[in-house]
Amino acid sequence: MTDQQIADYLRSNGYPEHLVRAGRAGLIDHWRRFVEQVERGYKFGLEDYRNDLDLRGILAMLEIDDAVQDLDRRFEALLTNRTTRVWETSAGDPFWDFGYPENAGLQLLEDIRNEGLIS
Repeated sequence: MTDQQIADYLRSNGYPEHLVRAGRAGLIDHWRRFVEQVERGYKFGLEDYRNDLDLRGILAMLEIDDAVQDLDRRFEALLTNRTTRVWETSAGDPFWDFGYPENAGLQLLEDIRNEGLIS
């Protein structure tokens, strides 16, 4: 998919203009920053976490998976409770929809408990 096709898709599907303007490189950079944030310890709640997972779903849908393989490996290594689906970003069972960061902060853990995903 070309950069113009990516921008057109994002725009026509109502994604925020900052994502449209950022294009492929911006989407990849956003995923990188999220993975780095998780590596340091994710401090936000479940809604923010799911929004970040949605970004990974966009990357998959736009077939940009090859560009984020190393980031995916880093992220996947941080996940625990891998049988618990915390979100549904894409068709099938993408790894990023299951589990949550082992070093999740209190807000994320509380939100996951409140949703009945863990006890």
